Amino acid sequence: MRRVRELLRRIDVQEQMLLVLLGMVPRLLRDSAWRQVKKTQGAGLGVLLVPGFGCGSHTLTLTRTWLRARGYRPADARIGLNVGCTTELVDRIERQLEAHAETTGRRVVLLGQSRGGWLGRLVAARRPDLARGLVMAGSPVLDPLGAHPKAVRVARLLTRLSTLGVPGLLNADCFTGSCYRAHSEALAAALPAEVPALAVSSRLDRIAPWRLCQDPSAECVDIRSSHTGMALHPDFYRALEPRLAAWATE
Repeated sequence: MRRVRELLRRIDVQEQMLLVLLGMVPRLLRDSAWRQVKKTQGAGLGVLLVPGFGCGSHTLTLTRTWLRARGYRPADARIGLNVGCTTELVDRIERQLEAHAETTGRRVVLLGQSRGGWLGRLVAARRPDLARGLVMAGSPVLDPLGAHPKAVRVARLLTRLSTLGVPGLLNADCFTGSCYRAHSEALAAALPAEVPALAVSSRLDRIAPWRLCQDPSAECVDIRSSHTGMALHPDFYRALEPRLAAWATE
């Protein structure tokens, strides 16, 4: 019975979140940040989209639409729900970055939300020859384990499932082993000078504390948004538009 109550509670929370997000979409579509379009602004610049932890590429559908309408060439990182080992995901994102750079014939912008942002940062630091820029939305790059305790508990649960033989999940090495140490050091290091970066955070974010999103290698912008709704907030696109436009004119 307790398990049933817990399941119902989770469904109720998910339903409330869905209703909030559905209310945000019309607001975004009515806003000038969405409606004002310069169709050739992107000049074919590629943008690789990396979703957040536990999310799929569909969560960035509106971002993809916004980019395409302005002449950018968005592509998905193809990492599923972003619940796998950090090392494996970074390798997969790097391969997608290589492929999109080959398709577009130029360096590509990495745009990630939450965990997707700091995964994108790891790839950009590894391959500055392929990264034109980096956008991190609600990404706690200063301490990924400093996110909300509930989010961290879910991640640790995945490591236990991995230990039981479930494939494609985070493992213990991502929290305490060589995988964790190597990527913590990489996140602490400065980004290469040739990779400009934008870090978007919010003091209303209850998942990723805004101070942990203040990457010293990035231009930091604060907006008034929830964590999950950041890519649906007009101010996110107001911050994004001039930086991407500048990067498109390299």
